[in-house]
Amino acid sequence: MDAILRIPVAGLHLASMPPYSTPSTVDEFRANYQAVTERIANAAHAAGRDPADIRLIAVSKTFPISHALLAAEAGMTVLGENRPQELAEKAQAFRIRGVDVTWCAIGHLQRNKAKEIAQFAAEFHALDSLRLAEALQHRLELANRTLDVFIQVNTSHESQKSGFAPDKVAAILPSLATLDRLHVRGLMTMAAFSPEESVVRPSFEQLRTLRDRLQPDAPDGMSLTELSMGMTGDFEWAIAEGATSVRIGTAIFGHRPNSAYL
Repeated sequence: MDAILRIPVAGLHLASMPPYSTPSTVDEFRANYQAVTERIANAAHAAGRDPADIRLIAVSKTFPISHALLAAEAGMTVLGENRPQELAEKAQAFRIRGVDVTWCAIGHLQRNKAKEIAQFAAEFHALDSLRLAEALQHRLELANRTLDVFIQVNTSHESQKSGFAPDKVAAILPSLATLDRLHVRGLMTMAAFSPEESVVRPSFEQLRTLRDRLQPDAPDGMSLTELSMGMTGDFEWAIAEGATSVRIGTAIFGHRPNSAYL
């Protein structure tokens, strides 16, 4: 993999972010979308990267279907949800209206909720155990579907976060390769919650380094090319370290109430 330029990049962490108002019209969503894509482009150029190589996942979790539809009308084609039932409800509402988007499941998933993800999600960005992978495989077989997945890695080494320890990922790849309904596209991580680049950015750097180390010996058919990392407050740092997908909610949909995180 090409070396990543180690240069300071301005981030805008939640702890220091200005209040984001919740948009209520297509024009307001479009303005937020354009502002975020401009930030992505600026961060990409600063890192010597092509902005076209970075995908924006607009995280619509906890917001009503009407807001997700406005986001789609404003041009967003990839939406993220962290609750299986909410993803299923929105996906069905979009299908009825003939609105085509890619649905990404981005939150921790219990095995008994695998059915909704297998039926409605195109991507799953939080694969954190082999037992969950097997549950998804079973549900996908029943639904006659496949699912792109990202292996979640706990690079911040925080006990409250899910994900494989970095030194455990290589050992699970052969087992994942036997599950033909799952297509492993890459790795995913969540950085430590901090406004300090020196605290946050090493989590992203470690994921990139891990990806680069695993790729040469990855099982046949497993590309491991992509990195899903970075949110509203830290995605510039993630892009500097090689992110190919960033998960942006607050900067597009506005601040969520604290209860949304419980």
